[in-house]
Amino acid sequence: MAPVIPIKPVPAAGPESDDLYEVRRKIYPRAVSGLFARWRWALVWATQLVFYGLPWLAWNDRPAVLFDLLTRRFYLFGVVLYPQDFIYLTGLLVISAMSLFLFTAIAGRLWCGYACPQTVYTEIFLWIERKVEGDRAARMKLDQSPRSVRKAGLKTLKHGLWVVVALWTGFTFVGYFTPIRILGAEVVSASLGSWEMFWILFYGFATYGNAGFMREQVCKYMCPYARFQSAMFDRDTMIITYDAARGEPRGSRSRKADPAALGLGSCIDCGLCVEVCPTGIDIRKGLQYECIGCAACVDTCDTIMDRMGYARGLVRYTTQNGLDGGLGRHQMLRRALRPRVLVYAAILLAVSVALLGHLALRTPLKVDVMRDRGALGREVEDGMIENVYRLQLINGAEMPRRLRLRIEGIPGIAIASEPEVEVPSAQPRLVAVRVRVPAGAAAPGSSRVEFVVEATDDPAVVVREHATFYVPR
Repeated sequence: MAPVIPIKPVPAAGPESDDLYEVRRKIYPRAVSGLFARWRWALVWATQLVFYGLPWLAWNDRPAVLFDLLTRRFYLFGVVLYPQDFIYLTGLLVISAMSLFLFTAIAGRLWCGYACPQTVYTEIFLWIERKVEGDRAARMKLDQSPRSVRKAGLKTLKHGLWVVVALWTGFTFVGYFTPIRILGAEVVSASLGSWEMFWILFYGFATYGNAGFMREQVCKYMCPYARFQSAMFDRDTMIITYDAARGEPRGSRSRKADPAALGLGSCIDCGLCVEVCPTGIDIRKGLQYECIGCAACVDTCDTIMDRMGYARGLVRYTTQNGLDGGLGRHQMLRRALRPRVLVYAAILLAVSVALLGHLALRTPLKVDVMRDRGALGREVEDGMIENVYRLQLINGAEMPRRLRLRIEGIPGIAIASEPEVEVPSAQPRLVAVRVRVPAGAAAPGSSRVEFVVEATDDPAVVVREHATFYVPR
């Protein structure tokens, strides 16, 4: 008879039992320097110069980039887009998605580690925090110290600087929808509109909260990308990983000690890779979904290896196949051209070429034809049949245009109203057009006709739009 193994009873929930929810442990990332830290700050500067600078650029006496929701016009340097150009937004979203998939399949969470707004603003806020309160040990000591005038002053200064950056970010964001110089004048004169005020405060509060307080919580729990990234990873994806075969068993030792004689690996168990991690994970436990791929652990580990006189790369960018098979850099790069990467690249290239080509060849004139429903068809003088249409003419060029109107499709059909109209630059104009057909030229019922609208100063700018002509029975 098999021995009976007693089962220990599960203790009831109480003050000493584990809670279902983990209490957040504040993370104090240590400052780090190195190749990847420099790349990260280079992208911080690049992205913020673009974000903060674009609204101030002028183009033809208007902002170079402006999404004017009131007039439903969107200005991108020399291009004026309308709601009818929604296809370009769709193409841009497809390009963004394919780029994210491609970069992730090749090298993991590059977007998260270097260019994501959450990462960028967290870096900026952390830099301010370090300048005001000091590095990791000083910040921890300050938070654990009792209340004092010095502590209150440092905290007030830090949060004040955070609020300034957050509000300036919100102001810049709204500057993409309201000309930023006009917006600035409204702020100075205290005449800011309610919606503009709301979005400045809302976006500023979001920046302040996400980058100042929530930080890694956004990446770990709020961002959906952390959850589905594994679907784009495979064994040939470049990831940040710890070489356990080389590093274990880990342990402290002096610089002059021979690790082989001590039976130790290259890892000296300093813990700095954990201290510099903005999400607080230990990369030595393997790849985790919380890792944002910032490579701070790579920089700090390389620094320690240099001090110890060991080879770099204990923590490094590599692939699972490269780590297990000892593949070199060139071998891993050759394996990067695998089917999923080629498919992502092909889709990205095709959509990019199609979007840019269509944008370059687009006609800066749009025509919408609407029938006058008040009178489908009527008989006028000389027995002619007349239909009335309303033409919505949208001039996409930043210059006024004179447009010539013609109509084709029925013998003898002609425009009885003014055949030429003026349309201001980057403006729509609604015009009523009377079209007449001689009696007997068309059978009773609906006949297909075609409006031809062309610019008098540029024969290449021509639009054809179909319509129907109705003859009463």
